Amino acid sequence: MLSRLAHRGPDDEGAVHASGNAWLGHRRLSIVDLSGGAQPLSNESGDLWLVGNGEIYNHDEVRDGLDVEFATGSDNEAALAVIDTLGPRALGTLSGMFAVVAAGQDGRFVAARDPVGIKPLYWANEAGCFRFASEMCAFDPGWQRRVEVFPPGCYWTPDEGLVRFASAVPEAAVGVFNEPAAADAPVPDEVLVRVREVLVQAVESQMMGDVPVGVFLSGGLDSSIVAAIAQRYLERRGLRLKTFAVGLAGSNDLDAARRVAHHLGAEHHEHVYTADEVAEVVPDVVRTIEAFDPSLVRSAVPNYLLSRFTAQHVKVVLTGEGADELFAGYDYLRRFDDADDLHDELVRIVEGLHNLNLQRCDRVTMAFGLEARVPFLDRDVISLGLSIPAAWKIAGPGVPEKLALRAAFDGWLPHDILYRDKEEFGDGSGAASVLTPYFDDEISVTSFAEGREEAPIGLRSKEELAYFQIFQEHLPGVRPEQTLGRFATA
Repeated sequence: MLSRLAHRGPDDEGAVHASGNAWLGHRRLSIVDLSGGAQPLSNESGDLWLVGNGEIYNHDEVRDGLDVEFATGSDNEAALAVIDTLGPRALGTLSGMFAVVAAGQDGRFVAARDPVGIKPLYWANEAGCFRFASEMCAFDPGWQRRVEVFPPGCYWTPDEGLVRFASAVPEAAVGVFNEPAAADAPVPDEVLVRVREVLVQAVESQMMGDVPVGVFLSGGLDSSIVAAIAQRYLERRGLRLKTFAVGLAGSNDLDAARRVAHHLGAEHHEHVYTADEVAEVVPDVVRTIEAFDPSLVRSAVPNYLLSRFTAQHVKVVLTGEGADELFAGYDYLRRFDDADDLHDELVRIVEGLHNLNLQRCDRVTMAFGLEARVPFLDRDVISLGLSIPAAWKIAGPGVPEKLALRAAFDGWLPHDILYRDKEEFGDGSGAASVLTPYFDDEISVTSFAEGREEAPIGLRSKEELAYFQIFQEHLPGVRPEQTLGRFATA
């Protein structure tokens, strides 16, 4: 199982028989405490072990609040100490993205996943024997048919079963902001100031680590704001931000990213890919994201190429994931003209992110030993974003989507970047223009009809048939309904 996950942790490998019936294994991507943070980690008495994936951004504060003698500077040791001293219900005090498994000589066993589901965790049960892993491919084919997504914000122990310790959407801050008096009322300055303050704090906290942190920069609103905050943070320390972009020659994203990077004074890196390169990596992309939904694959292809390129320069990047869900950036959300309905839809898609965009984001980056961080999905940002009355998020004639976010960072970026029309990454980078016609040409009408007849589910296009066949070959034991990447979009 560890060898199948070597791409996620190319720097080191560790394992321990924590008890007679518990074994823990870990592949390490060294980011915090490079020399002393090897895993599995053990507690002070040496009778509890933990392996963890992800980052605990507030680990210093957690350490200060516990009467524990820490052996390393690893952020994951804070998660171990919380489980050991306070119990797994206290995992909600951790700010970060994580999937952890802890096991002790006394029979203790805990598996847990962060509330948003930023970091993946899968599990399978066969006759009372449980296995856990970060990707479905880690499981043997005989186990794959039993693999399920471990739910975010939950922990599991043999005694208690599955217990929720936190939710993706914290309780909204009631009464923080008054409802607008009219649908076209301007967003108050107090809201804009708070949005700016909370997002700046989230980005700065996620600059944590002992290696340089870069930014995926598409030139769109969300990644440009993240880059602007990160550049200001680094400038105060005499450093310069590294930004990364990819696209077909002449693509909109490449042009916008260059302009943003120049405006910020960032050290910009870009890769211009070809149509042949897009088609060539498709099988690797489907295997990497462990899904076959066409929209997911189309967006994953440029992200895969971007990750492969970026990993040559840094180990950690910040991304703009989550902004569209909090501030109503998707085009289909323009159909909502009732504030309550819009708010309910935003909550729904935030709670489902772990099955779609976050799955893509994690897999394509970790395929190259690159860690992606998502400051818009800091739980304080989620709480604030969803406490802003949805009436201020309704777009319409003369009112662009994500107006509060744009206005909050007025002066931080050129006006035309702040108010650039949204494009899906697969469109802005040019990948979508390649893939659909490519498979229309590659797969005949007869082959498509035969493929649809043989498939256990309805397939909507030649493109989806191609992706599904790759998926089936890669994960022969997994039933289509086990991967929610396709069905969550229905």
